[in-house]
Amino acid sequence: MKKYALISVSDKSGIEKLGKALSQAGFEILATGNTAKKLTENGVAVTEVGDFTSFPEIFDGRVKTLNPKIFGGILMRRNNEADTSEANKNGIAPIDVVCVNLYPFAKTLADKNSTLQDKIENIDIGGPSLIRAAAKNFEHVAVLTNPQQYDDFIAELNQGEISLETRKRLAAEAFAHTANYDRIIADYFEKEFLGVEKHLRINAPLNRTLRYGENPHQSAAFYGDFETYFETLHGKELSYNNIVDLFAAVELATELGNNAVAIIKHTNPAGAAVRDDVFTAYTEALSGDPVSAFGGIVAVNGSVDEQTATKMNEIFLEVIAARNFTEAALSVLKKKKQRRIVWIKNAPHQNKVIKSVPGGFLVQDADNSRADKIEFKLVSQGEERHSADELKFAWVVAKHVKSNAIAITRRRKIIGVGAGQMSRVDAAKIAITKANEFGHELNGAIAASDAFFPFADGLEILAEAGVTSVVEPGGSKRDEEVIEAANEKNVALYFTGIRNFRH
Repeated sequence: MKKYALISVSDKSGIEKLGKALSQAGFEILATGNTAKKLTENGVAVTEVGDFTSFPEIFDGRVKTLNPKIFGGILMRRNNEADTSEANKNGIAPIDVVCVNLYPFAKTLADKNSTLQDKIENIDIGGPSLIRAAAKNFEHVAVLTNPQQYDDFIAELNQGEISLETRKRLAAEAFAHTANYDRIIADYFEKEFLGVEKHLRINAPLNRTLRYGENPHQSAAFYGDFETYFETLHGKELSYNNIVDLFAAVELATELGNNAVAIIKHTNPAGAAVRDDVFTAYTEALSGDPVSAFGGIVAVNGSVDEQTATKMNEIFLEVIAARNFTEAALSVLKKKKQRRIVWIKNAPHQNKVIKSVPGGFLVQDADNSRADKIEFKLVSQGEERHSADELKFAWVVAKHVKSNAIAITRRRKIIGVGAGQMSRVDAAKIAITKANEFGHELNGAIAASDAFFPFADGLEILAEAGVTSVVEPGGSKRDEEVIEAANEKNVALYFTGIRNFRH
């Protein structure tokens, strides 16, 4: 009895190698249009699907494989006498290998020049049906949906047959493939035609299983695409907490600009600075709170050289991430065997933030407000006391601190942070205490608040400590009271109109 394999792919990478392997294994290959052409050009004998079914492709290729001879050959149960009898009666031969990948809908969607008709024509109909049919009949059929599967498949095929365990694995990957394809299409149609995303659909592949979660008794994993943003160059695997803090550190350093250094502990900035060179920026960031920096995550929006690496080796740091490392710097940093060294390939960016709660999920737009798009409006009397760059630095730092947040900065360096407090007054007191603990000069400093001051007392405490500029969103019923206190304390008070709560 003839053995048949069907190949119909949009991504034709590697099909000539697969086709030759199948031919050598005794399969007669069925193929459609351009797939058949590609195989033929590479010396692989094929039978076009239209010739096999005695029915041509129609409607500009919209209908090619939707035929009982194709689907019957895939779905027939080889160990079922009734199926075998019915197949013989209708001239249906079993198809034991199905290799299909789908029209590039996601790629078309990402093309800003694509029209609605372009998108519609890139919705595959026959492909998902073929994949699902083959995966459903995994007991008898092997289904391939990704060129990355070909080498292992060929290696096993050359051993004589494809095992049931392999067919099960390929079936699971096939259903995941079509599920994600349908998710992208459904999301687009809801947004485009209904004007609202009526469902939250999350379909992300398992990237890595983590040793544990926030605590050792919690299991954890990372789903999605870590490698687009980061590559681990050295050290043991990243933990759940490492990854959370890594994203927080890199987001802050990136937003602060070139040669920025951010040191993060439990998602809050323990230190941050911007200078003309990375070594000075790291030294200044570390001096902000050298105690909290111990065991922290460092992100550098620039290149780490040997001098900086040597300085970093003076304390225990869990993770060091940077845009670049010199070879000499890597040699120094790798002396710490357990430390993770991470290359920042691309700055992380997200459009949505999702949090799970009992019964469902909370979804919001990411806080992608940017300092260069915000007006720092002086609302108090008197002169401005700090440059725009200094004000923006303070505002960005406060944006990345857990609410209630107060960040005190001086010359684009953190000198005190009050994070995650129930009272904004307490946050201000903690920030002042931290600054005093390490002997930082508070006179002439800037304080930034992630939300408005509900009363004047927070600003008054900061002013009494020596702060001369305060940045806050404004919008309180008592704004006038706060402005009056700023005037009395000779503080330059700026409203941004942007609140940056971070729960």
